[in-house]
Amino acid sequence: MTDVLVLGGTGWLSGRIAEKWADAGASVTCLARGGRPAPYGTHLVTADRDEPGAYDKMASRDWDEVVDISSKPVHVAAALDALAERAKHWTYISTVSVYAENDEPGADESADVLAPAGPDEEEDYGRAKARAEASVRSVMGHRAAIVRPGLIVGPGDPTDRFGYWVGRFALAGGDDVLVPDAASRGEQVIDVDDLAEFVQSVGRERWTGIANAVGDPVPLDRLLSEAREVAGHSGRLVTATDDWLEAHGVAYWMGPRSLPLWLPAGMPGFWTRSNAAYRLLGGRLRPLTETLRRTLDDERERGLDRERRSGLSRVDELALLATLG
Repeated sequence: MTDVLVLGGTGWLSGRIAEKWADAGASVTCLARGGRPAPYGTHLVTADRDEPGAYDKMASRDWDEVVDISSKPVHVAAALDALAERAKHWTYISTVSVYAENDEPGADESADVLAPAGPDEEEDYGRAKARAEASVRSVMGHRAAIVRPGLIVGPGDPTDRFGYWVGRFALAGGDDVLVPDAASRGEQVIDVDDLAEFVQSVGRERWTGIANAVGDPVPLDRLLSEAREVAGHSGRLVTATDDWLEAHGVAYWMGPRSLPLWLPAGMPGFWTRSNAAYRLLGGRLRPLTETLRRTLDDERERGLDRERRSGLSRVDELALLATLG
């Protein structure tokens, strides 16, 4: 039987990965703080990765596969110190945010990554992931796979970025919805279950290398159109320019009082990265409409009018629509 250790395993993506391995008949251990249950069919070991000795129980046995998703380089380095000699293969889930530039359409995995933060600089998410990647490659060498997802979407998404739109269109019904200027904007989304399946497959095959796990480029206006159709929205789309939205305190991309997935102009490389390696390795990309339907079902279950981590409240949106006239 294949012995798999998922460092995490109780979160959104890590839980899906643990489930995929369990479904494949592996013996799966999840190491996590224990605030959430581990997926059915897996074993939970409670440990705090900030504490010394977090991996002691795991270091006494061999592992066919170790999966790590942490964005804290100190966690990744400590896990490698404790477990590298006992692991046949290691998969690290990174991000396309490690790339240094976002202006080259179609860039592949050979593109430059961010340099380490200087002594007086704050280490942001991309630089932290890049440093963690470097640790994995340095220690594991040809026993490591680096998977760089783009925008992960689908049921259970805790960020509320992708689900905001199909949920907002469903909530609005026949009323107006505020949208950004979509000209020359787009996204590359990957369904969480497609990504989890891919991570399990590269671990199963002990593939080594780096792969962008991203969907095909989708213009933002098409994404919004398909979300609107799935949700059955019959109202108007009211478009606001970048300057107007910025002047009225609406943020890009994600977070409170944002229009999710709206990117600043001049970032064509961010949503057009090459996914050739992912496809050659058999990575699945289900139709966008299927993911939108799955997401809408989840949004309805969680409540279309709930408070979200990303996006405008409906009250704020209506106030902006009234101002826009």
